[in-house]
Amino acid sequence: MRMTKTTETVLAEALRLDLPDRTQLVWELLASLDGPADPDAASAWAMEIKRRVADLESGSAELESWDDTKRVIERGFLGR
Repeated sequence: MRMTKTTETVLAEALRLDLPDRTQLVWELLASLDGPADPDAASAWAMEIKRRVADLESGSAELESWDDTKRVIERGFLGR
């Protein structure tokens, strides 16, 4: 896919930025693709974290060993 002249110009300017500014620009551009933020997300995550901590503290959480987790990652994501 070819870039328009405007896009090429913006990219050329962006590549002249220092690393922190380019990083911030990338984050902002990626965030713009997500659409509006969910106003309930922060409170939903806070409740989920509390639930998970309670499960860990009560011993009711089913935990996986690091070796098992590593095997799943290697097999599923790395194709080994």
